[in-house]
Amino acid sequence: MSDRIRQVYNHLSGSNTMSAETWQDVPLAPPDSIFKLTAAYKADTFPQKVNLGVGAYRDDDNKPWVLPVIKKATQILLNDPNLDHEYLPITGLPEFSAGAAKLILGADSPAIAEGRAVSVQTISGTGANHLGALFLSRFYHWDAPKQIYLSNPTWTNHHAIFKNVGIQPIDYPYYDPATIGLDFDGFIGTLESAAPGSVFLLHACAHNPTGVDPTRDQWKHIAEVIVAKNHYAFFDCAYQGFASGDLNNDAWAVRYFVEKGVPMLVCQSFAKNAGLYGERIGALHVVPPTKDAADRVKSQLSVLQCSEISNPPAYGARLVSLILNDSAPFDDWNRDIKTMAERIISMRNELYRLLTEELKTPGSWVHIINQIGMFSFTGINPSQSQALIDTFHIYLTANGRISMAGLNSHNIRYFAESLDKVVRGQV
Repeated sequence: MSDRIRQVYNHLSGSNTMSAETWQDVPLAPPDSIFKLTAAYKADTFPQKVNLGVGAYRDDDNKPWVLPVIKKATQILLNDPNLDHEYLPITGLPEFSAGAAKLILGADSPAIAEGRAVSVQTISGTGANHLGALFLSRFYHWDAPKQIYLSNPTWTNHHAIFKNVGIQPIDYPYYDPATIGLDFDGFIGTLESAAPGSVFLLHACAHNPTGVDPTRDQWKHIAEVIVAKNHYAFFDCAYQGFASGDLNNDAWAVRYFVEKGVPMLVCQSFAKNAGLYGERIGALHVVPPTKDAADRVKSQLSVLQCSEISNPPAYGARLVSLILNDSAPFDDWNRDIKTMAERIISMRNELYRLLTEELKTPGSWVHIINQIGMFSFTGINPSQSQALIDTFHIYLTANGRISMAGLNSHNIRYFAESLDKVVRGQV
């Protein structure tokens, strides 16, 4: 067959590869900033390098920590002769979802007692945020363009999650660079000026990325304005127990909002507080005003979930279910949580001591001990953050956020001394 005949044949038969989609018009997306930072850290051969970018717990030897209670629960599952690998229900393992609801809403929650709590197992907190966003996009009574108020700043993924379901993110004031604390007046002002029925995403505890949380009195004021304006509260809770070491303390805001009848949902993750980062175990809890509404909501969440993942994975749900529904492992888990939280708090206290007492670093550093949870906003600027990376091999995000879990007794002095030099302009 001649070349010309072959070309004609290929054209007529539809096998001409030039007619296939080549995807040349697809824009190249930038790499994820945190994963890029981690890759740079791993490639660095400097012996004293420090990674303060990743949001995962590390022990005092900078190693991932498998919680002892998780090891015990794993052995129970491995030795269970009745364990199978059948599909879970579309909305997840029922005993996990029920236990998770009690954990965040409270065992005596009126929403649970009245059958108004709708709980669905999700692909960790990210999946809960997505499913909640998708549900609101489809069924919330939007009186204006679909939009959600996000704290400035917030977890970067929040923006992508809502944009992907057609909800436009809008910033509300939250972090005050001048005080390295909460811009409460700006926050309340936006709540009061927003159109009635607006949706606000709230971090239940250990705000990511700032570590700045409202006080209980401030939470009460926030709830009061939300009720008065008929707003909707979209809670994201990724750090229950991990923030203060007390599961009930870290759930206080969520439970108070339920008690006050605030229209709301809660996204819940067990990545941090159970160390199950790779198991992707979480839950979405929607709290409608009536049981009839709850039944309708659950039916639609089931349809949405089925169209995307069919069924959630079983392993992480079984592990967490064992812990939540048995008092002995639950007590063990509380001790493990306290171990993680106390180590992070001790790093905050030591960093504050080094900067203020030993090094006498210019500026106020009280925000280090006032903030809570895994992350801390140091208050340094992007050029200072870059200097820490370039000169001292200390990896952190450009906005000065550090993961306190990346500090330990072996590297905290090196970090404090390096930070001191950067602040003083000695680089």
